[in-house]
Amino acid sequence: MLKEFKEFAMRGNVVDMAVGVIIGAAFGSIVKSLVDDVIMPPIGLLLGNVDFSNLYLVLKQGAVAGPYSALVEAKKAGAVTINYGLFANAVLSFLIVAFAVFLLVRAINRMKRKSEEAPAAPTTKECPQCLSVINIKATRCPFCTSGLSG
Repeated sequence: MLKEFKEFAMRGNVVDMAVGVIIGAAFGSIVKSLVDDVIMPPIGLLLGNVDFSNLYLVLKQGAVAGPYSALVEAKKAGAVTINYGLFANAVLSFLIVAFAVFLLVRAINRMKRKSEEAPAAPTTKECPQCLSVINIKATRCPFCTSGLSG
């Protein structure tokens, strides 16, 4: 059983998938930083100094009653909140990752299509009399000298 598992784990597809998961996780953290640190601050500034990570709705007050100046403060007080700002960040992160994956798959599909283009026209044909392989433009077989039609 251990030998079978080793064979399974060392297959090319499993190793490729593991590498993809690791790269994907790293890419996810880069996109999260892009959204949280680069994209959302200017959007928040345009919308009147809104910090999306601090947009939340208090469902139930915590041990210390609100209003809370930040989500961290509300969580610290034990308040029950709906964190729609964090959700907006997550949706934007997902859209960026999905678009990046789309671009990657699109590029791979283009490369596949180029490699699968129609094969080149044949340069040889077979003599119907002696079955020798001859040039496609030949009108007479060099091996048996029989005349060839078109």
